[in-house]
Amino acid sequence: MASLLREDPDVVLWWGTPIESVSALARAVREARLESTAERSARRVVEALRERAFEVQPSEEVRRRAIRLLGVHPLRAADALQLAAALVWCRERPSHAGFVCLDARLATAATREGFDVLP
Repeated sequence: MASLLREDPDVVLWWGTPIESVSALARAVREARLESTAERSARRVVEALRERAFEVQPSEEVRRRAIRLLGVHPLRAADALQLAAALVWCRERPSHAGFVCLDARLATAATREGFDVLP
């Protein structure tokens, strides 16, 4: 991820991305898959990214797209919102737009919607 950020420092985030990220980190600590010191460090990275990113805000447009996506892809609600925010950001023209994702189901949906999924 660090190399992707070095290659393209312009970051676009869905408004809920920091919440999802902190949730995943906290779960990893609870499940003893991550040390609490590493969690604190990762939270600082998430916050630094959020501060410098363009953030897609909740809107009726994002909601409508997320509902459509839930009908055509096997996504969870939060994943549909992530993808919907990306589609709103690129004005429904995702060709040649990078979509950074580590979740296989969301990556598949993003690819089917026309994004270049990274890494």
